[in-house]
Amino acid sequence: MTLRMLFLFVCLWQVGFISGQQTVGLFQNSPEADNGYTLFSSDRTTYLIDNCGEVVHTWQSAYFAGNSLYLLENGNLLRTARIPGDFSGGGIGGRIELFSWEGDLLWAYEHASFDYHHHHDIEPLPNGNFLLVAWERMTPDEAIAAGRNTVTVTEDGIWPEQIVEIEMVGNSEANWVWEWHLWDHLVQDFDEAKENFGVAADHPELVDFNYPPGNNQADWNHVNAISYNAELDQIAISAHRFNEIWIIDHSTTSEEAAGHTGGDAGRGGDLLYRWGNPLTYDRGTGMDQTLFQQHDVRWLPEGHSFAGQLMVFNNQKFGNQSGIDIWESPLNPDGTYNLENGAAYGPSELSWTYTNPELFSPRISGAQPLSNNNVLICEGNSGAFTEVTLAGETVWRYINPVSRIYGPLSQGDDSAGNDTFRATRYGADYGAFVGRDLTPGGPIELNPLVSDCEIFMTTSVAEESVPADIRIVNTLVNGNLWIENLNNRDLEVEVYDLLGSLVVRKLSGELEVDVEMEFLNGGVYFVRVKDTRSGAWWNLGKVVAVL
Repeated sequence: MTLRMLFLFVCLWQVGFISGQQTVGLFQNSPEADNGYTLFSSDRTTYLIDNCGEVVHTWQSAYFAGNSLYLLENGNLLRTARIPGDFSGGGIGGRIELFSWEGDLLWAYEHASFDYHHHHDIEPLPNGNFLLVAWERMTPDEAIAAGRNTVTVTEDGIWPEQIVEIEMVGNSEANWVWEWHLWDHLVQDFDEAKENFGVAADHPELVDFNYPPGNNQADWNHVNAISYNAELDQIAISAHRFNEIWIIDHSTTSEEAAGHTGGDAGRGGDLLYRWGNPLTYDRGTGMDQTLFQQHDVRWLPEGHSFAGQLMVFNNQKFGNQSGIDIWESPLNPDGTYNLENGAAYGPSELSWTYTNPELFSPRISGAQPLSNNNVLICEGNSGAFTEVTLAGETVWRYINPVSRIYGPLSQGDDSAGNDTFRATRYGADYGAFVGRDLTPGGPIELNPLVSDCEIFMTTSVAEESVPADIRIVNTLVNGNLWIENLNNRDLEVEVYDLLGSLVVRKLSGELEVDVEMEFLNGGVYFVRVKDTRSGAWWNLGKVVAVL
């Protein structure tokens, strides 16, 4: 598409928006977007749409959607669903279903009883099993016996978390092949007569049973996300009410996970790392808190500029403004995490963050790293899915047109009830799509606007695709940034700050491109370059400016 054609397309799109009073569906699809298919669920239906917002496949269940869902490499859909039980609370699930691509129910299992109930998230594993998170019941007497402040114990008791690895058996059975229980890793300073009595600051590997003070909710932790790192064999979980991310060791046996030794890291089932709110283990104050009711923790994959680092949707980062945060944990070669005596876990600075004044969702939500280095944001409350570049540019935007109250909406309707727990993009070359019919079936919304949206066949711009003749010479910037340009390409260099603002642009065809940086504040900046002849863009990564 030529620049003139692209400009005409944008103008026509804007005219369509104004005249049709667009409220849902596709708002933007740019060439820089990651080409693929986006999966999300509403009510009993799961939708797969292309980048033009047209349906290419659906699955139907007899049960209302739980929260998380995954399209597996073989084309099967792994889905959570809501069922009633002896527990109740936000994010309740209880049932997990496996559907074939054709929509046949292959397996279903209910992880729900008087003693436990699945909620929020599951996570597929490379071995074909999956992890789930669930509440499990501690009676009032059991909670008090474990040192819970008696004032905060109600007749519902306390529901600490369990994590279970599930092996699917037959069409309705499951084996628990590994399990971890939070109640095995508690510390408390309320009752010195109890065996787990201690000082939280002396035991950052344990969870303070009486944090936060005065909390009398049975759903004490409200874990809302779980993520697995196969290389480390570790699990990250989002502890919502602690405003923290926790990491535990999955290489343990279930017996070791109940104790404090064993596993690759040698720590049993204790916390290997925690981050976001050091007040929870008395090694900080409220001023040190960086996470606020976060959701959807993830490790960033190989090929991404921040590979191996962690990312979350930080729901109330600035009160009524959300953000996406990426940070690098202090991982040691042995799988443990560095912690100085008396200090809180690092880092003290983020590797990358994104926000804007309109981005806000006080609950649910998520963020997914994409193969082209972009990030797909699910703004849960409003059902808005937005893809942004690391430079903060919006390249794709879609608003869920399905209300759990009214079903598919007409264009122009208020989008009430379209809240979405999470949206996931799968690349066009994902294994699930091989040999499948992905013929677009039109938009989901009723009375859609006329659109001439085009599917752009984009390629990855991850760091490994950068030509060998272009590289940053100096990793630490002191005054100027130097970029080697061995083939005298006509380059356009752009430098962005952590908030995605363009701070420097320079055109040059010199062998060494000298970019002045001395006027910038100290901090992390991102560099990308464009070959102005071919139009190709490459992300060169991050640099650090020092004063």
